[in-house]
Amino acid sequence: MEKMQGFSQRSEEEPASSEFLTFTLGQEEYAIDILRVQEIRGYEKPTSIANAPPFIKGVINLRGIIVPIVDLRIKFHLPEVEYTPFTVVIILNVASRVVGIVVDSVSDVIRLKPAEIRPAPDFSASFDTRYILGLATLEGRMLIVTDIEQLMLSPEMDLLDTGN
Repeated sequence: MEKMQGFSQRSEEEPASSEFLTFTLGQEEYAIDILRVQEIRGYEKPTSIANAPPFIKGVINLRGIIVPIVDLRIKFHLPEVEYTPFTVVIILNVASRVVGIVVDSVSDVIRLKPAEIRPAPDFSASFDTRYILGLATLEGRMLIVTDIEQLMLSPEMDLLDTGN
């Protein structure tokens, strides 16, 4: 019985770490919750959709599911980069919806404890930090920890039907 009490006490003192998938966009490295990631695929040109916002590159058919593909470089106003063999699409599952995001490359899966994620600094109103959970440093690299679900569900992404 004492072991059980000691175990539960230790787990309260040391919060569990979470796993994040890291990827690059331009010169920056981002981290997203691995639990939102369904799969990682090589980039294939999606089918364009008329009147879609510029950051929605189109859709792909993923085993019978029509998946919108969002280029985060365009969404984040980064210079457009040429698609290379390293360009990948991360297939996400957010709010029971499957969405793909185009990124320059996927780095690795890391573990971070909540204490290792520092709050993002306050910026002017012109810089949107709503989807940044914080910043983490790993082996000298600065990671932007992003709330990918909130970003994908945001009204400006226009990916979900609001009529339901």
